[in-house]
Formats: sequence, C-alpha cells, structure tokens
Amino acid sequence: MAGCLGYFRQDEEKPVTVLVATSGDTGGAVASGFYDVPGVEVVILYPSGKVSDLQEKQLTTLGRNIRALEIKGTFDDCQRLVKMAFLDEELQSQRPLTSANSINVARWLPQMFYYFMAYRKVKQWKKEAVISVPSGNFGNICAGMMAAAMGLPIQHFIASTNVNDTVPRFMNNGKYEPNPAVATLSNAMDVADPSNFVRILQLFAQNDRALKASLTAYSFNDAQTVAAMEDVYARRRYLMDPHGAVGYLGLKRYMQSHPGHTGIFLETAHPVKFANTMPGSLRDAIQAPERLMVLDGLQKDAVLMEADYNKMREWLLQTSNAAVTEHVK
Repeated sequence: MAGCLGYFRQDEEKPVTVLVATSGDTGGAVASGFYDVPGVEVVILYPSGKVSDLQEKQLTTLGRNIRALEIKGTFDDCQRLVKMAFLDEELQSQRPLTSANSINVARWLPQMFYYFMAYRKVKQWKKEAVISVPSGNFGNICAGMMAAAMGLPIQHFIASTNVNDTVPRFMNNGKYEPNPAVATLSNAMDVADPSNFVRILQLFAQNDRALKASLTAYSFNDAQTVAAMEDVYARRRYLMDPHGAVGYLGLKRYMQSHPGHTGIFLETAHPVKFANTMPGSLRDAIQAPERLMVLDGLQKDAVLMEADYNKMREWLLQTSNAAVTEHVK
C-alpha cells in the first residue's frame, strides 16, 4: 500500500499526508510501512497514556516523514479528529489527506488473505471452521467477513472484546449505545465506537437475523484475560498477549455450546509490547526480539495536544508548508 501510494504521488506538487488514529498497534505498522516513502507525510494520533511504552516508541521515534500527535483523550477522540479532517474541504485543498488504518479499505482488504491461509491450514480436519477475532475498531473481523462473503467457507465469526462492549451489547439487545471508553490490559481494543461495525451491518443489509447467523460477540474483563494467559501458558507453554487472550476466551466460550468445529483464534501483537502490564508470573517468559529492543534507547518525539479539532487543524496547516518544502527537495 505504501509503495503504491508513493508511486502514484511521485509527480504531484504536494505530498499527501497519511492521517491516522491508533489505539496502539496499527499506528506502528503505518509508521514502519510508510517510513521514508517519497511524497508521503504521516501524522499519527494516539491517546496519551493509553498505549504501552513500546507501542509509543514505535510511533514516536522514527522521525523524518513520521510525526506523532499525543492526544489528551481516548482513541475515540483521536478517531473523531481524523474523521473531521477528512470532511474539511478547505484543509484538504491545502494539505491533501488520506488514511492507512482500518477506516481505509485499502488496509483491511489485503487482510482477507490470511483468513484464506488459515482455512487452508485447517481444511484437512474436515470440520466447519469458526474464527474468533480480538476486536477493537472491527477492521480485522470485517476483513474476515468480507472473505466469507467472497466464498471462503468460514462457518462463523466471534467478535471478542474487552469491557468496551458496545457490539456485544448491540448483538444482545439491538441497541447501539457506546459508553465512554475504558482503559484495559488489551489497550489496542479500547474502542467504544468502532468505525467498521457499520460496514458489517451494511454487509448484511441491516438484517439482524442474517448477522446473528454469522456473528457472535462476547466481552471479557482484565481478570478473565490474565487467568487465560496464565492457564494457557501453564498447560501449553504458549504465551499469549492480552489481545490474543481475549480472542482465545471468545473461541472457548463459543465452542462450549457449539462443539465439533475447528476453532481458530487470532493473535495481534507480540507479548513484549505489554511487558509492563503482563501478569508478573509470565514476565520472565517473554522473549524480546532484538529489532524491538533497540527502541528502548531512542528518544520519544511527539506533540502533546488537546482533543480539539481547531488546534489540530491549525497544526496541520502550519506544518504543511514544511512538508511541501521537504517534498520539493
């Protein structure tokens, strides 16, 4: 995606700005993927104090064409600011914008591929496959459900969330009522108003019966998450991160009342990213990749900002001239 965008923007007078909100992990992927891509500037909004130390370093230490705004608020505040910018035609005329995380279909359409890869691995067992996806902004599970709509024979999807349970409550009572986001151990899923769930609703043409035939949603708290991580490691010597543990819990609950399937749960991040919040009993089991540990010695570079659209807009306009100058060079 980064290579394509850089290629098609190479003859443009102004660079394009990839403007994204992240709850933790996707921002690091965007930063790495678009680092030093000609003609592309990146601005990443993340909630202050609500991402892990290592996640923050991934967002704030690359420099060059990667800038970070540390927003005093939640992920939902960051996402609101980004969406307001996309609707601001005057801003867009002066600083062209696009996105690269799950609100952009160009990110989650390629995610469909690993659902096909997963199915290929398990089809030999000749049982219907169900997949549990740790869900925050619902882009990942939306990709999987799109793959199923294209013909991939996945029997059922499980949306596993933490206590930010807007979708599980909606699936139970039909009311979409986001509460204020709550901070949890699975911080990348601390999303109260997931952007991509509306795409899932559209996929099923607002048909509740068809949706419930394909999707079940559960929520789990931090105590359940920790217990799952400790239990699986004790029995299998497999170290889950908090997000994967939520996915595992969702699959386990579904399989209790729907036996006879092949169950798959997705992991989303390396446990080392959550070393500070992992259960004390598991911290010694974390093996840190060298390419991540080098971040420890790097200096954070981020602009602390209120969750105020006018302030963000002013900053984007002020820094756009510098971006154009660098692009010309």
